Amino acid sequence: MAAIEQLSDRRLVVAQPEGGMRTPPHNIEAEQALLGAILVNNDAFDRVSDFLKAEHFSEDLHRRVYEVLSQLIRAGKVATVVTLKTYLADADLGGLTVSQYLARLAAEATTIINAEDYGRTIHDLSVRRDLIVIGGDIVNTAYDAPIDSAPRQQIEEAERKLYSIAETGRYDGGFQTFGSAITTALDMAAAAYQRDGHLSGLSTGLADLDHKMGGLQASDLIVLAGRPGMGKTALATNIAFNVAKAYRAEVQPDGHNKTIDGGVVGFFSLEMSAEQLATRIIAEQSGVPSYKIRRGSITEDDFRAISEAAHEMQRAPLFIDQTGGISIAQLTARARRLKRQRGLDLLIVDYIQLLSGSKSRGDNRVQEVTEITTGLKALAKELAVPIIALSQLSRQVEARDDKRPQLSDLRESGSIEQDADVVMFVYREEYYLKNKEPREGTPEHATWMSEMERAHGRAECIIGKQRHGPTGTVALAFEDEVTRFSNLVESDHMPVPM
Repeated sequence: MAAIEQLSDRRLVVAQPEGGMRTPPHNIEAEQALLGAILVNNDAFDRVSDFLKAEHFSEDLHRRVYEVLSQLIRAGKVATVVTLKTYLADADLGGLTVSQYLARLAAEATTIINAEDYGRTIHDLSVRRDLIVIGGDIVNTAYDAPIDSAPRQQIEEAERKLYSIAETGRYDGGFQTFGSAITTALDMAAAAYQRDGHLSGLSTGLADLDHKMGGLQASDLIVLAGRPGMGKTALATNIAFNVAKAYRAEVQPDGHNKTIDGGVVGFFSLEMSAEQLATRIIAEQSGVPSYKIRRGSITEDDFRAISEAAHEMQRAPLFIDQTGGISIAQLTARARRLKRQRGLDLLIVDYIQLLSGSKSRGDNRVQEVTEITTGLKALAKELAVPIIALSQLSRQVEARDDKRPQLSDLRESGSIEQDADVVMFVYREEYYLKNKEPREGTPEHATWMSEMERAHGRAECIIGKQRHGPTGTVALAFEDEVTRFSNLVESDHMPVPM
């Protein structure tokens, strides 16, 4: 640490290092002014305590002084030059003792009005110093990286460090007036009234599900879970395309687009390639089974339907990232980039168990999943968009007679259940009945046929948790061949024949 030298009887500055090297950004005067203000009036501490920490100070002595000040004030004691003297070791500061130095800081402090501005200056300069350190680490690691170290690992580590600074370096927030919160709530209600369907959130395109949830709410983490074969990816792609297809926007006076209906959708497909996902959506929209599309066994009418569906899909603002095995830090960085460059109204992650956390978590998968779900919830709040994250269920579902999922069936369920605002399960009784067909000609087979007829083409979306609304089951129609979910028309709601 550079030595403190006395420049005059009123100011102390950091000596410039020799050799012409640049000095990291700092402002000793702001640090002195803030400490002096707190010593004169401890109320100044309340103006900076929620964002300023001891490590943000550039000078070691100032760090120690601020730390002791913090401990005394938080303990309900008065922090003055006299009370601090007991806790600070004495040192020679250019002919001044620590007590004399603090007394001078207090004597020069005239007001606490600018205390918050001084604190923000100190904080921002500390962030800049951290950025310089990260930049140096990136350069040095790139020069000295071992042969088996992939550049992607270095990029991920750099993104993680930058994300950490971005999160810990934010000092916005705090209390807002109840009046401003009411204004925001009224604006949301007005937007819901003007939007098709009168929903406060994004419409999924599935009327009964929208009615139960009020649409997909901004800043919500929605976990969509199910056993393999239930159709959770199909439901996610259905919702994604419905939102993108309904997209309407207006250009604002400042030049940016404001979403009026529908939205821009980002889809992280960690399991399937972009081509596979596109084939699925084409099948859903055209009504031509995906296996026919892959084999090329289609008719002229099929091809016309596929072409029309593809043409409509090209206009939809749906963006797919097919990179497998990415970390939560990479996902966060890419989602921010999409929001900045193209806009973003809905983010879908398929699926949680294929994401990885930071290396520091080691082999503890529960901690890693906790980091992932916490990161997804934080990202939803930061970007102010709903995030639908798909999740697998444990095999204990298969051991029960009633195979409808429950919250306890979520793999690593503690953090997923805790961080999610909404937890939905996809369940199709028909899938299980198919595997239990009795021998033909038996009474059991007749009963099975009756059950199959009842369950055919039906699916359930079970809302197991909803932080701001009711739980329950929503019945949906499901077309197995084209993996398409739609609104279920019950026999008692059928239109009357003319």
